[in-house]
Amino acid sequence: MSKHHSELSLSEVHESVDTTASHKPKWRRILAFFGPAYLVSVGYMDPGNWATDLAGGSRFGYSLLWVLLMSNLMALLLQSLASRLGIVRHKDLAQANREAYPRGINFILYLLAEIAIAATDLAEVVGMAIGLQLLFGLPLMYGVLITVLDTFLLMLLQRFGMRRLEAFVIGLIFIIAMSFFIQLMVARPDIKEVATGFVPRLENDAALYIAIGIIGATVMPHNLYLHSALVQTRKFKNTGDGIKKALKYNFWDSAVALNMAFLVNAAILILAATVFFKTGRTDVAEIKQAYELLPGRLGSEITSKLFAVALIAAGQSSTVTGTLAGQIIMEGYLKLRINPLVRRLLTRLIAIIPAVLVIAFYGEGEINQLLILSQVVLSMQLGFAIIPLIHFVSDKKTMGQFAITTTTKVAAWLITAVLLYLNSKMVADEISAFFTADVSLFWKLIVITGTAGLIVLLGYTIYYPFSKRSKRASSSPVHPEPAQLDLSDGLRSHDVIAIAVDFGKNDSRLIAQALKQGSPATKFVLIHIVESVAARFNNKEIKDQESKTDKIYLDNYAKQIRQHGFKVVWELGYGSASREIPGIVKRLNASLLVMGAHGHKAIKDFIYGSTINNVRHNVKIPILIINNDEHPVSRSE
Repeated sequence: MSKHHSELSLSEVHESVDTTASHKPKWRRILAFFGPAYLVSVGYMDPGNWATDLAGGSRFGYSLLWVLLMSNLMALLLQSLASRLGIVRHKDLAQANREAYPRGINFILYLLAEIAIAATDLAEVVGMAIGLQLLFGLPLMYGVLITVLDTFLLMLLQRFGMRRLEAFVIGLIFIIAMSFFIQLMVARPDIKEVATGFVPRLENDAALYIAIGIIGATVMPHNLYLHSALVQTRKFKNTGDGIKKALKYNFWDSAVALNMAFLVNAAILILAATVFFKTGRTDVAEIKQAYELLPGRLGSEITSKLFAVALIAAGQSSTVTGTLAGQIIMEGYLKLRINPLVRRLLTRLIAIIPAVLVIAFYGEGEINQLLILSQVVLSMQLGFAIIPLIHFVSDKKTMGQFAITTTTKVAAWLITAVLLYLNSKMVADEISAFFTADVSLFWKLIVITGTAGLIVLLGYTIYYPFSKRSKRASSSPVHPEPAQLDLSDGLRSHDVIAIAVDFGKNDSRLIAQALKQGSPATKFVLIHIVESVAARFNNKEIKDQESKTDKIYLDNYAKQIRQHGFKVVWELGYGSASREIPGIVKRLNASLLVMGAHGHKAIKDFIYGSTINNVRHNVKIPILIINNDEHPVSRSE
């Protein structure tokens, strides 16, 4: 875990896709812009959508199709605003919030964003587990626990670059779309009846609850953070014309990808309405129940298998984008970077725990309620992402000529008002039901306090950007004024320089670079660690051939260095290098450690270990790292 000082969003893939290469045909340069919105769109068709779409279709027929269409139009506008922020200001939404709001408010906004990520991941966990159970007959508890394994998927995909990651996700989207296309071909819905579903109406409060769930499943807060960062993976000319072109092509990208997501969601709702509602089964609200009933209703076993395959593909594609969104939120708000694998494991464990508890104490029958609840939670988080976003893209000081027009601003605020109204009505109904139940006064006070706190926070996020304090803060630099430099200690040459050698072909470069850091008065210490199994247990008592040979090699190195007029001694350690090297460095009171980078990545780090990363956390002196085939690459403390 470390403080992340880069101002680049997703710095490891920032501007990694070049859209300016003049040697490529124009159509290829245009296609280079396409991709980010497809990663965003999978969040609009993840397993969380399925529960609300199935419930809406089976209970109310085609009548909630207009909610899906409205949600898609909302999503298209809001995602285009998120991409505009990233393209024009080169900031993601989390970074922009960190600059605009006070630290305390930012931390609360960060926690709410993390809750949204956890709710999203909960839907993915449950959906994947259900898909595995339907396809392979695996118990739901085992399926939930197995989803931990997909934490390694993003690590593997990122190794192949952004375009291949996007291609993988697009492939999963194609599987989902084709699965439902085939099912609809078999179901044969009446097109005229389907068209009536686009007339706005809500039959009762139950329809409203499902409609809010659909909106929560469609317009997802973490996607706004994600999109504002993903557009920055494209390298384009940072001129007026270059930005206009990027905005245009990214809008096309969003329109195509989100309309595809709309068609998938509509297909699920239409399938449920045709197969269940039309035949009198208005009680089908669970994915597992739909899977079991499909063969009997459609007369084909293959349709249910396609349903399960699409469910797994939806969960797997969403897990990739959820991880990226979590990274963006943590780095943007806290400037904190942790190992992506650790980040993914933490997110996944937070999602698994409630699923495991529900299955263990209430049984598999209640798992579908978790899916619907996760979407309602997402819907309640929307205001805290949308309101700051609208403020940022409306600000002419930071957006210049690319600030949104008055018409767009009115549409954005109208969408926000609709969402806030729906959410507040749902919350009021839920609180009313909660207070009529037999609940202790303590929990009633908790609910009242939490609700009041959210209302105050929402009002503050709306008000603060208009305040004089915000205007003063926005004119200040991103970083505070640095302290006066104190170079007196840094100008002294090192008294003791430790050099970790491994008797490889790169030792010459390593030692040469180390010698450049000292002076005739510097004492150099050569360090090598015997890491055999015997050495780990016997330490200095070991007298094997490897130890004897290593001593000869170290002595030979020392003699050659002395011939050039340098003072040098050597130390042989035994056991774990990541533990022994810091121990020797501290004992000798070294002021600089020079090490070579072995160049292992990904899975090789698990096999061979990551010595440098472990050593740097256990020493308090600078470390000079020499790459295998380059000059010094970094110095850290």
